[in-house]
Parts: sequence; C-alpha cells; structure tokens
Amino acid sequence: MANAKQIEELKEALVVRKALITKNIEGSRESIDSLKNSECKDDYDFAEVSSDSFKEGIIANQQIKELKEIEDALKRIEKGKYGICEMCDESIAIGRLRAKPFAKFCTPCREIYEVEQQ
Repeated sequence: MANAKQIEELKEALVVRKALITKNIEGSRESIDSLKNSECKDDYDFAEVSSDSFKEGIIANQQIKELKEIEDALKRIEKGKYGICEMCDESIAIGRLRAKPFAKFCTPCREIYEVEQQ
C-alpha cells in the first residue's frame, strides 16, 4: 500500500495532469469552433474540415474521460480510500499507481473488469 508521502506525490501528479488536460480540452473546443467557422470552397475543403473536427472531438472526449477519472481519484484521496481496489478492497500496487495514478482497480480486478466490458 502507498504511504502518505507516495500518495502526496501521486496527488501532485494528478493535479498537474488535470491542469494539462483541462487546457487541452479548452484548446480542442476552440479548434473545433474555428474549424466549424472556416470557409469551405469545395468538397475537399469540407471533407478536410470534417475529418479534423472529428479527430479533435475524439481526442477531447478521451481527455474528458481521463479528467473524470482524475477527479474521482482526487476524491478518493480526500476520503482516504485512494490506492484501494474498488472491486476487491485490496491495496493497489504502488507501481500500478505510479503508471496510472487514477487506477481504481488492482491488476487482477482490472483484467476481470475489462473482460466484463466486452
């Protein structure tokens, strides 16, 4: 289980990542808005703008999902439940938390969860 110092370090990483993602999401929204307002002179321009808007939307949606996971992890830290698997209530390995600080499942439970999601 992660000790208080490790949790504080992971919390800081989560806060930094949250700020970066928030900035990226705002940038994606601005980019999508500018693409929507651009003039299309022909079908090629329209296809390019549509494709770029679609890609920006997918990236923004993925980052919104990660942002929610980060916010959930920060709430678990505040409640003293961070680093505990939500499925089996066992400690999540510190190596896993360092790789994915917003992890809510230990590795075995994550594998079970992913199989169930298919």
